[in-house]
Amino acid sequence: MALNQLVITSRSATFEIDNNQAYKCEENYDVLLNGTVVIKNENKNVFSLFDLQPNTSYEIELVTREKRFCQTTFKTNDEWLCLNVKKFGAIGDGIHEDTPAIQGAILAAPKGTTVRIPKGEYLVAPLFLKDDITLQLDEGAVLKLSHDRSRFPILPGYTLANNEEEEYLLGTWEGNPLDMFASLITGIGVKNVNIIGKGTLDGDAQNADWWDYPRVKKGGAYRPRMIFLNQCENITVQGINVQNSPCWTIHPYLSKNIDIIDIAITNDKNSPNTDGIDPESCEGLRLIGINFSVGDDCIAIKAGKLYMGMTYHRPSKDFIIRNCIMQYGHGAVVIGSEMSGGVKNITVERCIFKQTDRGLRIKTRRGRGKYAVIEAVTFKNIVMDDVLTPFVVNMFYFCDPDGKSEYVWSKEKYPVDDWTPHLGGFHFEEIVCTGAEVAGGYFAGLPEMPIESVSFEKVSIHFKKEAKVGTPAMMSYTDPVKHLGLYFMNVREVSIKDMTITGYEGQAIQTDKVDRIKSNFKG
Repeated sequence: MALNQLVITSRSATFEIDNNQAYKCEENYDVLLNGTVVIKNENKNVFSLFDLQPNTSYEIELVTREKRFCQTTFKTNDEWLCLNVKKFGAIGDGIHEDTPAIQGAILAAPKGTTVRIPKGEYLVAPLFLKDDITLQLDEGAVLKLSHDRSRFPILPGYTLANNEEEEYLLGTWEGNPLDMFASLITGIGVKNVNIIGKGTLDGDAQNADWWDYPRVKKGGAYRPRMIFLNQCENITVQGINVQNSPCWTIHPYLSKNIDIIDIAITNDKNSPNTDGIDPESCEGLRLIGINFSVGDDCIAIKAGKLYMGMTYHRPSKDFIIRNCIMQYGHGAVVIGSEMSGGVKNITVERCIFKQTDRGLRIKTRRGRGKYAVIEAVTFKNIVMDDVLTPFVVNMFYFCDPDGKSEYVWSKEKYPVDDWTPHLGGFHFEEIVCTGAEVAGGYFAGLPEMPIESVSFEKVSIHFKKEAKVGTPAMMSYTDPVKHLGLYFMNVREVSIKDMTITGYEGQAIQTDKVDRIKSNFKG
């Protein structure tokens, strides 16, 4: 069993135990740092250390009741300077606004600086990052978002350059370049930034009116995020708690090499559109060791609507999602529905999905465009507990103003054109689903563009005896069901190997216009 280094900064480190368990170890352990216990009775596969010294070597060891294991050494990064925001006039009493002081500290920080936010509650409007710094929130430090919209800059959706050809993209809303409020932490074109610590970002949305008009501009713009990273590169978010978001919680946009590691995201179950993490048209993303409990999708991978897809065709690609727990959201890992730039090479493994409406959820529709290609999606070593429908792939998703039009819902074969999306291969392996209610899996491709392939290997689905009736996919004219096994419509190839389903009603596997099916299904 190995111990892998995930993140090393000047004052923190995160490690991952390399085992075959989803999110948690079989046995609790203590963490020793230079021979001293610094974490007791831990059970997660991912853990972090804070309050370390820069440019310092450490020895780390894990200890259980029975043995010592995973011994390794590491060295923290160098740091040129540490700036305390209180020396810039921040008060941290939760009453006086501390935006100027904290923003001043960020702007004053030279390359290699840690901007430290000590214990306290800091009332702030949006803060903007700069290159080559670390923003550290100490334990007990809270950045609380102001309710006063007049204190929020507006990010225009796009501005035309002087050559009248190029666009400068700033704001975005549900896949289109539209005006939005700047976020609590806003990064525009920044590189080499760490946001670390045991502190908290608190949107305080439950005490504001952000959720009252979720899809309407109010004050001239759409709702802010908690962290918005636009055209950024080499960004690490590590350790912090993020809660009570006005909208999507963390939104990387047109960015590269983003690590979001060992954080917690908590939003009210009934809060509208408070997704956990929504990477949009990004490349090279690691989401590891995250605890989600949100009011919408836990992770929603996006790539813009038709304008963005046809103009820029920037896919979301090369993502690793591992050792996370997703709780109470609409979907655990979701792709779409804004995916016109395409999504590819997504690997999800060693995760727990708990009490979400759906596990994997792919949603698209006619009108997303020819670059709207989803392919190479793999789920492996996943535990799903009380997930209503573990697997959903839906090409009739009824989103947008025309979402319930015949063009979207029709099961007739339309011409393949520049508006037609395409779904490639999906592979599911070593997955245990208990407490399903509505359906085990629901796969609905377009008649003119079937889903290329779906394969199951070493997958078990067990239905709850007392199940609620529900709709497996958000598409028009779909009857509510319960205890539906696997349903495939318009799929070119289905492969089922070493799979069991118990507690289903009717036929375990139902197909409609499936070209090839290979199965050794065990009832």
